[in-house]
Amino acid sequence: MAKQLGFYFDASACMGCKTCQVACKDKNNLPVGMNWRRVVQYGGSNWVKQGNFMTPSNTFVYSMSFACNHCDQPLCVDACPTGAMFKRADGVVLVNQDQCVGCRYCEWTCPYGGPQFDEAKGVMTKCNFCEDLLAQGQNPACVEACVMRAIEFGDIAELRAKYGSVNAIEPLPLANITKPNLVITPHRHAQASGKGTGKILDLVQEV
Repeated sequence: MAKQLGFYFDASACMGCKTCQVACKDKNNLPVGMNWRRVVQYGGSNWVKQGNFMTPSNTFVYSMSFACNHCDQPLCVDACPTGAMFKRADGVVLVNQDQCVGCRYCEWTCPYGGPQFDEAKGVMTKCNFCEDLLAQGQNPACVEACVMRAIEFGDIAELRAKYGSVNAIEPLPLANITKPNLVITPHRHAQASGKGTGKILDLVQEV
């Protein structure tokens, strides 16, 4: 059986520098506003009354780096009416732009925001796992760039054996939607997907 490639992310080590996001953008020459890998900060707090004042309590924040998770059940592939979106033998989900008609169905169905529309070309784009670098025996750009070594890649079975089975923390969606090939070491303040009390704090991604 062909191996399934996946990503590992150590949320306990990530400091939110966005170097992985910038490296991905630079390597793939992506236009402003298009980011195949994104880093967001998630956090929140409670408010308690102390005398006549309300003060924040249990304040927390952590960073999450994510891209296409090359899922076992990729909704983008299921939604594509032309077959342009497909899953390769090694599990990498790709888009054949020659077949893409830019209908954006894949974008609307993916809960991770993986497929992204190229306005200039009229077709979809997405993380391709740096397939050209993999073919040369090199690491994906995001993995190579991470200064904290918080991102790894490899056979998902090996990553799970090494790091465990957690694959969904806020602000990611529940994993049962697409069964992502992702393993996460949670931050100490991480909240389980679907049970979050915080919000994404840096909504602007126009870089």
